[in-house]
Amino acid sequence: MINGNQFLSTLWSDIEHIHAAVLAHPFITGLSDGTLPRAAFRHFITQDAHYLRDYARVLALCATKAHHDADVTMFAAHSANAVAAEQELHASLLAELGTSATAAAAEPITPTTVAYTSYLLASAYRGSYAEAVGAVLPCYWLYARVGAHLRSAGSPDPLYARWIDAYADPAFQSVTDQVLAATARLAEESSPAEHALIRKHNHTAGRHEYLFWDAAWRLEQWPV
Repeated sequence: MINGNQFLSTLWSDIEHIHAAVLAHPFITGLSDGTLPRAAFRHFITQDAHYLRDYARVLALCATKAHHDADVTMFAAHSANAVAAEQELHASLLAELGTSATAAAAEPITPTTVAYTSYLLASAYRGSYAEAVGAVLPCYWLYARVGAHLRSAGSPDPLYARWIDAYADPAFQSVTDQVLAATARLAEESSPAEHALIRKHNHTAGRHEYLFWDAAWRLEQWPV
C-alpha cells in the first residue's frame, strides 16, 4: 500500500515547477510590489467570480462521490463556503475598483475561464472520485502556497494586501490541509491506475491555474 504523505510529495513535485512559474509571473510580482495595473486585477476578480460558481458545483460533485462521510461533509461545506466567502470578498474588492458584483457578473466569461471550468466539470461529472479530487486539488494547494509567499513579501497597495490576507489567512491554510489529508487517505485506498489519474488531473489543473493568472495579466478577451 502506498504511503499517503509520500504520494502528496509526489503530487507536489509534479506541480512544483508550475508554482515557481506562478511566483515569477508579473501578475504575482506586481501584487507584491504594488505595480500590478488595476485593470489586470479587475479582470482577475471578475473572472474569478465566474470561475467560482462552477468550482462550487465541482466541489459538490466531489461530495457526492466521496467514500467517507467526513469527506462528504467537508466538500459539501467547502462548496457552500466557496460561494459565500468569495462573493463577499469579490463584492468589496469590486466596489473599490469602481464597479459592482452585478456588473461584473454581466461581463463575458473569457476563453481561459471557459476552458478551466469546462475541464473541471468534465473531470468531476465523467470521472471517478479520485479524478475529481485530483482536478480540484491545485486550486487549494497553489493558492495556499502563493498566499503564504505573498504574505511574507507583503504589498504596499492596501487593496492587494487585503486580497493577499484572504488567501494567507490560517483559516484558508487549514481548509487546504483538510483536502490534503483527504487526498492522502484516498491515495492509500486507491489502485495504481487511480494514482496515475490523480497525478494527471493535478498536473493539468495546475497548468490551468497558471493560465488563469496569465489571462488576467494579458487582459484576455475573445479574439473574434
